[in-house]
Amino acid sequence: MNSNADKIKDLRVWVVSGGNSSEAQVSFSSGKAVEEALRKSFADVTHAHLDFALKRSLTLLSRPDVIFPVTHGSLGEDGSFQGFLNILGIPYVGSDVTACALAMDKILAKTMFRAAGIPVAKDILCDRHDDPIDAATRAMDAFGGACVAKPASQGSALGISFCGTRAQIVEGIAQALALGQRALIEPRVIGREITVAVLADPEPRALPPVEVVLPNGARFDYYHRYTPGASRHVCPALLPTETLARLEQIGVAAHNALLCRHYSRTDMLLKDDGEIVVLELNTLPGMTETSLYPDAARAAGIPFEDLVKRLVDLALVRASP
Repeated sequence: MNSNADKIKDLRVWVVSGGNSSEAQVSFSSGKAVEEALRKSFADVTHAHLDFALKRSLTLLSRPDVIFPVTHGSLGEDGSFQGFLNILGIPYVGSDVTACALAMDKILAKTMFRAAGIPVAKDILCDRHDDPIDAATRAMDAFGGACVAKPASQGSALGISFCGTRAQIVEGIAQALALGQRALIEPRVIGREITVAVLADPEPRALPPVEVVLPNGARFDYYHRYTPGASRHVCPALLPTETLARLEQIGVAAHNALLCRHYSRTDMLLKDDGEIVVLELNTLPGMTETSLYPDAARAAGIPFEDLVKRLVDLALVRASP
């Protein structure tokens, strides 16, 4: 008779990455890292792509016991793939349909955050039917010249424009709407880039906050997020104990507000006066060599291979009768 360890070893684990979003390449990098780490714990690990062929593969008898989605952007992170797995009855790592959909939509996420008392920036909304000049004028009146225009449903800082004039805001709205149906205009907040990872094992707890240190004048854009050496991670962030505690509290509150499960990562800005502003929550944090979530886990004493195995275990425990 096999031991429990042998049974776990024999589980079929699929890592799914890719898709048709603008973040697919980052997803592939994350998926490769997760696959390699899981092979240290499981004998049967397959790396599959989020494409049309996956549907057929998942409906065959050889389908996996558990799936580890490492997908970013539309379809993979907005709840679509998670809903498909629910229909098939396949356990998976990460949040369910509701949490993924809420987190992907910055407008809905901010609504939930405000209801939970979580600090977020003020905003003005604009969709394809609105007059962008009118929206830009309202933003100038409300926030002054320093604004940020962003898509409502994109990650990895894609489509974000930093604006100083009405014309720049109008252009920023156009760029944001090229990537989605709605755009947000927010006042530009100057502060330290902080992120808080949360691991639910089983109760949500914050891992040590990470500060992202950028070269002078740089912004935490796509390049600085995913290029090795383009930014530096300080973990735990060198901040007063009470500030760290407040950041951790907000990270857990954000996780709970969007009904997340297993893990999440919330990005924030810490202003010089101590005010904290939540930017967004990621239900499927990046797992590349430059990613923040693995750094936070290591600072908490959790090696990467232990982290991904623990996440698979959490998915299986939840799926158990």
